[in-house]
Amino acid sequence: MKKTTNKIALVGAGAVGTSFLYWAMSKGIAEEYVIIDINKDAAKGQELDFEDASPSAAYPYMVKSGGYELLNDADLLVITAGRPQKPGETRLEMVADNAKIMKNIALEIKKTNFDGITLIASNPVDVMTTVYQFVTKFDAKKVISSSCTLDTNRLKIEFAKIFDVNAKDLNMFVLGEHGDSSVSTIENATLNGIPLKDFYLKKNIDAKKRAEIHKNVYMKAYEIINRKRATFYGIGAVLAEISQAILRDEKKIFATGSLLNGEYGERGIYAGVPSIIGRKGILKTHQFPLAREELMQFKKSVTILKETTKKALEAIK
Repeated sequence: MKKTTNKIALVGAGAVGTSFLYWAMSKGIAEEYVIIDINKDAAKGQELDFEDASPSAAYPYMVKSGGYELLNDADLLVITAGRPQKPGETRLEMVADNAKIMKNIALEIKKTNFDGITLIASNPVDVMTTVYQFVTKFDAKKVISSSCTLDTNRLKIEFAKIFDVNAKDLNMFVLGEHGDSSVSTIENATLNGIPLKDFYLKKNIDAKKRAEIHKNVYMKAYEIINRKRATFYGIGAVLAEISQAILRDEKKIFATGSLLNGEYGERGIYAGVPSIIGRKGILKTHQFPLAREELMQFKKSVTILKETTKKALEAIK
């Protein structure tokens, strides 16, 4: 009998994963959800808590917790498992611990009949996604990193405040690493097709101001972690938005992580680049036009990701 409902599986029942589930359930993205976590009691507790919410939900859903066998008929797998980022710690400093966790998860998933799309948010996210794809050997188009989608939201928020516009109407991306070496593509940004740089002089947005804006973007996570120990609502919302684009075949463009295959002259590593996302995963990647300095920064970011991935693969030998 043909399956007519959507099923999302979550591996990692912490704050990021459960924030994602809350957003997804609120949007009615799927009809069935499963929660998998090394802490089975915590996963069961989350199941029961979400179950209590279901009668009040705008969209009906079922939720259960258990083992990896629940993945067999899942359409989408979202992985948020890993140890949390400590105050003052960069995402790249988490690499060895989380690479080992990701390898174990990937090996468990390979034992199942899972044939859906995988969306990963475990940090350092592009490195962990490369590890996952390396271990599973799944089709790279069906393995997606959340990468710079949250960073892109943060960049849009900065400019939305400056220009007093809706952040959704801004066309700009953060590319490269989801982290300190990321690149804000400000030079060719537009507001619904109108070049923003035409207005930079009026708003005193010179090189110094652009650097300040970018610093606000990549330092925002540290500020949140220092104040409340973790970030989860923003990334939860982003994961839900990407998930919706996948399961509803929306063909929307996000700064997700794709396995580079010549984009901007780079290949063999996951990094944040604009990609069209739909039911089959990554449908196409785009080369958003970069200024010369932005391209140099992107290549530097990719080099850092490659070096860190090498450490991650060493850690899982």
